[in-house]
Order: sequence, then structure tokens, then C-alpha cells
Amino acid sequence: MKFKIGTENKEAAHKLAPDFPDNSGIGVHYMDAYLKPFNSKVEGEYEVKVKRKGLKVSLKINDSVGHGLMRRLAVSTDPKVMLQAALKEAAEGAGYTYSLENGEFWFEKN
Repeated sequence: MKFKIGTENKEAAHKLAPDFPDNSGIGVHYMDAYLKPFNSKVEGEYEVKVKRKGLKVSLKINDSVGHGLMRRLAVSTDPKVMLQAALKEAAEGAGYTYSLENGEFWFEKN
């Protein structure tokens, strides 16, 4: 079953360099703002929590947990691309497929 957990935070893009000072090189302020809408309960069945610690993104859907890393060299130097890849990696680790469709976050159980 595929389910939507929220919509993309367009305001998070304002937290990227050069508009916003960030010495991390991976856009940690952008990541924190972007991930905020992920923390929610959906359709009474799914509880989704996402948190960032350093380069690691942790995704928890009910009791399933997955982790993804912000990979600057292997993926891209663009924080937007790195974050999407880290979210996909975390979702796969939790047994789900993640997709961003028309600004909406979707998950599907594998």
C-alpha cells in the first residue's frame, strides 16, 4: 500500500548557501527544515519519524528503521540531491520505497 506523509517544504531552499551561512558543506540547516514535515502520523496506520545526526538520516516507520548517509562524493555536491538519495537509502533499509511526486512525500511497503 502506498501512502502520502506530507508535502515538500519549499521554504527550506532559503536555508542553502549562499543565502544562508552553512559551513557543513552538506546543507544541515536545509536538511533540518526539509525533514520537519516527515514527522507525522498517517491514516491511523503509520507513524513516521525522521531525524538527522551529522551525516546520517534515520527514518522510522512504525517499528521499521532505516538509515541513509549524505554522500557528497558518491552522489552529488548538491544538498538537495544528496538528501533525496539519503532518504531513499533510509527507506530501503526500513523496507519501504520512497518517492517525491509533485512535491509530495510517498512511501510504499516493499
